[in-house]
Amino acid sequence: MQMYPLKFKPIFKQRIWGGQKLREVFGKDLTLGAKIGESWELADLPEDKSVIINGELSGTPINKALIKYPEEITGDAGFEYHFPLLIKILDAQDVLSVQVHPDEQTCDEMGKGDPKTECWYIIDAEPDAVIYKGLKEGVTKEQFREAIVSGTTATLLNKIEVRPGECHFLPAGTLHAIGAGLLIAEIQLPSDTTYRVFDWNRVDENGRGRELHLDESMESINFDQDASKLKATTTGRLVDCEYFTVDKGHQTAGCEKLLQRGQMQVVMIISGNGEFIKEGQNNVSFSSGDTILIPAAYQGVMVFREETKYLAIQTTDYYV
Repeated sequence: MQMYPLKFKPIFKQRIWGGQKLREVFGKDLTLGAKIGESWELADLPEDKSVIINGELSGTPINKALIKYPEEITGDAGFEYHFPLLIKILDAQDVLSVQVHPDEQTCDEMGKGDPKTECWYIIDAEPDAVIYKGLKEGVTKEQFREAIVSGTTATLLNKIEVRPGECHFLPAGTLHAIGAGLLIAEIQLPSDTTYRVFDWNRVDENGRGRELHLDESMESINFDQDASKLKATTTGRLVDCEYFTVDKGHQTAGCEKLLQRGQMQVVMIISGNGEFIKEGQNNVSFSSGDTILIPAAYQGVMVFREETKYLAIQTTDYYV
């Protein structure tokens, strides 16, 4: 078959810190009043697999499409893996817990979990919105352990004000938390391994706090991290790591972008709309909030009907 840009049905996740921004900003079909914190735009995890919603492959889960058309989609005829990224949009109406994801070495040493490196692109931010990224310079493992016991973990975190258009890279081992009032595009490895180390001393109606994973967190946190490598990026190539790259695109109305065959990529539309056009095929429209997988075998033109901002994401040869 002739490959074409693939669109997917979002997988919505209710979270206590979520809201309705995904409906208000992107028109996503949420249940009114539900606290939706995450829209999994492209996922291939054991319990959650994105389903294609357009064209000849409509109704096909991403894993089955990859099995049937590995070379056409990925560019690798011998591809026998899950899709190597998990792509989300997050709506944080309240601050999230402080957490960390392990790297490959830590997973091997502990004999469990999957590594996760990720990045956050700030789509929208309320005034004075912040994230927490990494530890303050000089904080030792012993100091951090004492802060956990005393409930003062927050005093040791780097608190960073953020603005729309910024991208924050979070390599595995980075202690982090998303603050309230943020709409974020998250690109990450396909792992759901998360170790919670601090939840702002919150308790439920019965006076119980959420489960923490202190031993795993202490093993996973990179206490020797170079904070200078965690600075935000705003233009051009936003992320260039061993697992994926993220480039920021900005096109005015009426512009066209030629898409050459050869490498699979994912495009997240932050704002604007347009179409993918190829002679002999039906046009595939796109608009703000869409995440589209462009197969390696596809060659066409991306036409921008209005000013459009987007993220172009490519994987490396890292597969799980």
